[in-house]
Amino acid sequence: MDDLEVDHVVQRALDRLTLLAETTTAMTSTLDPDAAVRRVCRILVPQLADWCAVDLLDEGARPRRVSVVHRDPGRLPVGGLTGPLPDLPEHPVGPLARVFGGAGPLLLTAADIPAPDQAADPLHARQLELFDQLGTHTAVVAPVRARRQVLGALTIGRSADRDPLTTDDLAMVEDLTHRIALGVDNARLHRETQHIAERLQRSLLPTLPKTGPLRLAARYAPAATTAEVGGDWYDSFPLPNGSTTMIMGDVTGHDLRAAITMSQLRNMLRGIGCDRQEPPGHILRRLDLAHHALYPQATATCLYALLDEDDAGSWTITYSSAGHPPPLLITHEGDTHYLEGGRGLLLGVEPGLPRHHATESLPPRSTLLMYTDGLTERRGEDLAHGMTRLRQHAAALAREDLDTFCDELLTGMTTDHTDDVALLAARTPATPRRT
Repeated sequence: MDDLEVDHVVQRALDRLTLLAETTTAMTSTLDPDAAVRRVCRILVPQLADWCAVDLLDEGARPRRVSVVHRDPGRLPVGGLTGPLPDLPEHPVGPLARVFGGAGPLLLTAADIPAPDQAADPLHARQLELFDQLGTHTAVVAPVRARRQVLGALTIGRSADRDPLTTDDLAMVEDLTHRIALGVDNARLHRETQHIAERLQRSLLPTLPKTGPLRLAARYAPAATTAEVGGDWYDSFPLPNGSTTMIMGDVTGHDLRAAITMSQLRNMLRGIGCDRQEPPGHILRRLDLAHHALYPQATATCLYALLDEDDAGSWTITYSSAGHPPPLLITHEGDTHYLEGGRGLLLGVEPGLPRHHATESLPPRSTLLMYTDGLTERRGEDLAHGMTRLRQHAAALAREDLDTFCDELLTGMTTDHTDDVALLAARTPATPRRT
């Protein structure tokens, strides 16, 4: 072998290593498997092939074409060639169906690619139409496989004016599909874990009571970038004396321990509140003493409030805060202000200290909003900006019905939020009763 041949072999090996590295980077740069494989297709074309397609199987084993890339974008119709594919045939004949069944990688020459009207089944016909539309002379169809399960298929093709694909390319394609499969599998596992965590978190949250003329609504939104349960919670229940509680809390941490502590704190607070029926400051102090005895290493914030209606139908809130963000009061006219009274330390810091509470009137048709800090805090942003933004959004929604108020507030405030968000809102009736 002369020096030129050696240089060619070395350069070919370096090109393949570069292609594998770029594919790995593309698959690990996002947790969106569709976006990742589209990036891979753009890398493989035209370095390895004239065109590339990736088909993935969904949870019901239904195939869907996620990406088609050609070196000449004009060869692709408007809107591309992506979308659902025909169901897998009962008896696979075509190369794509065989690969979905675990075969491959398969090398196809011109003799192995008949005209679309000679297809064995609808899925085979769609693949042959793709070969025909993109001017395919040779192709490789390979399974995207992880943990002994076929997740999809990678197809690459070359036209007649380029060196044909050969058996020498099959090992390279297998390495590529291995990296694609790891990325797709990791993304799906992350999504599945995120859904499980969200379902667990939601299962720990209560059903709100129906409290006569007082309207209540709550929302919970998991963090957009994590797959963990957290310690955010809300609660509301009627006391035997007629008061309606509104509670918002947040246990430090984002793990299963925080979720368990949150659930146990909520249940303790329910028991203390129903048994004692004392002012909020006293209730939070009792909760703090119990929390410190049972969870000495954990800290949490909590906002405990009592909503009461007097004989004339006017409403008041009496509340105490253990290091929690202040509730926001929004009048029907759109005036807003934070309720800053009754403030104290977080639970678990100094349980022996007395706690205070404050009382404020709630105008007719006003909205009281409690929330966790994920609603207002943004990385790199001053907290004051988030608090101002919340007031502005809430003021603009003051006259919407309570469900719309909560939904629109979440939409406007939680774009790419990095923390869980819980909110609880109450709206007083339109007019007090006449005595």
